[in-house]
Amino acid sequence: MTGKVAAVRDEPRGGILDPVERLSEILFGLIMALTFTGTIHAAGGGEEEIRATLAGAIGCNIAWGIVDAVMYVMTVVVTRNRALRALVHVRGAATREEAAAVLSDVLPEGAVKVMTPRDFEGLRAWLKGLPEQRVRTLTLRDIRGAIAVFLLVTISTFPVVVPFFFMGDAVRALRLSNAVALAMLFGIGWTLGKYAGMHPLRTGVAMLGIGVVLVGLTIALGG
Repeated sequence: MTGKVAAVRDEPRGGILDPVERLSEILFGLIMALTFTGTIHAAGGGEEEIRATLAGAIGCNIAWGIVDAVMYVMTVVVTRNRALRALVHVRGAATREEAAAVLSDVLPEGAVKVMTPRDFEGLRAWLKGLPEQRVRTLTLRDIRGAIAVFLLVTISTFPVVVPFFFMGDAVRALRLSNAVALAMLFGIGWTLGKYAGMHPLRTGVAMLGIGVVLVGLTIALGG
């Protein structure tokens, strides 16, 4: 899908996914895995029951990885098409007011509140002055991003379920699995805190608590 519009940067610098996106996908996959391992009763559950639960956890995360990857592509395409359409409308607006109305609809609300009519006109003039080029609304980078989403959601399952495959004592395996999950939750919070300029330790502890609550709610609601 292509459209001849003003130049738009489709290839941001850095990784395919930003840190928040990566950590969010890992968190999602981890919580999904914990909804399964959290229902395992190691002391009384048989080996077949445990294996069936683990197979369900892996299968569920693979399925949700696919769903999340598809939704990622859809979100990218819809968002980019909306931006491109707005750009075309701004460039073709007959009046300043019409262009400002289009910009107000696509710009962040906080930015719109502090912008003056002169700001809108300056932005409109800048957009109209951009050279035209053909921009793809779905790129190879987007496909790589979808693959990354799938892998993050799926792979985040394995640190939690691996202990059950390599330890003969189901009770010890469950304890190790829980410890790994708690460490991952804390690590996600710590990393998000550093990225956002917040206190890493407090953010890690907060994420640990939020993760435990989310898992408990998911299990309680039949997830």
